[in-house]
Amino acid sequence: MSGIGLYFHVPFCRRKCSYCNFYSAPATSEQMAAYTEAVCRNLRHYTSNTVADTLYFGGGTPSLLAPEQLEQILACAAACFSIPPDAEITLEANPATLTPENLRRLRAAGVNRLSLGVQSLSDAQLRRLGRMHTAQEALDTVEAAAGAGFRNISCDVMLALPKQTPAELSETLEQMAQLPIQHISAYLLKIESGTPFARQHAEQECPDEDTAADLYLQTVRTLEQAGFRQYEISNFAKTGYESRHNCKYWRCVPYLGIGPSAHSCWEGKRFFVPSDTADFLAQPVQRAVLEDAQPCTPEEQIMLGMRLTEGIPAHWLAEKQTEVERFCRLGFLRRADDRISMTPEGFLVSNTILAELLG
Repeated sequence: MSGIGLYFHVPFCRRKCSYCNFYSAPATSEQMAAYTEAVCRNLRHYTSNTVADTLYFGGGTPSLLAPEQLEQILACAAACFSIPPDAEITLEANPATLTPENLRRLRAAGVNRLSLGVQSLSDAQLRRLGRMHTAQEALDTVEAAAGAGFRNISCDVMLALPKQTPAELSETLEQMAQLPIQHISAYLLKIESGTPFARQHAEQECPDEDTAADLYLQTVRTLEQAGFRQYEISNFAKTGYESRHNCKYWRCVPYLGIGPSAHSCWEGKRFFVPSDTADFLAQPVQRAVLEDAQPCTPEEQIMLGMRLTEGIPAHWLAEKQTEVERFCRLGFLRRADDRISMTPEGFLVSNTILAELLG
């Protein structure tokens, strides 16, 4: 059985992107040092003999932490949990924050998987999104990461952006597929309230719902042809390079989150840490707000499991066979090896399907 996952929310960014509603804020070097100490303090609080075989630094922009700070956190995690030699250790990174030397130091510190926020290889789109890197800088960063010894690299790409065309998306995907990467996360843009995009009414320049669906299906086809197998609604990987950490979320495997805005499913409870960096730094142990005292119900396991292309055991929906057969005929579900899963077309209307299957 696999171990648990450790998640670290690094709440620091140089500046906020136009579409982003994740919790983050600018930081001083003193705050980042204090954050490192606070994470280690919390790791010591949660000390367990449990095996933790995935560690994930998300944010924010985790690559703003110095390699020695990441090394300190990883050493503390190894002292508090059982970390196997083949643990997957992921760092989310902004291409604008990485240099060849920095990448070598990150790899030496123990990071073995990079998740790069490329988003697009159109300079016009990158400017629109508020990204700090150019397309060429993103390409150079990927090549530098491979040169630094990273053999597990993921790139994010965003779909249905303002003024995005099939041709523009095709160019981005085709360039990405030629890079020395093993994983691609492809997300449909959602305009979140409170973001610059929302204030600018960017939705007026975004593709309509039907066109967005076409762009998604175009992405699925293009990436499959390039050897990136879809294994989740928004995630594609070469064989053996699926995100082991994120799969824990979808398979209801326990995970512990540390840092402001981090979420956990730990010791039979689901809880989160308030989005308040000052409070996190000040507390001896992070505040935990209970979300669910009895998580991972059968209904939740169905909802999460159906995000994966492997789907769920057919008997989980034994009482819904009529609905399942109807969705299979419509091309939204497939049944194989006594499992039921979504098709790419089904993923586009998954909320509607799940509402009926769980109703």
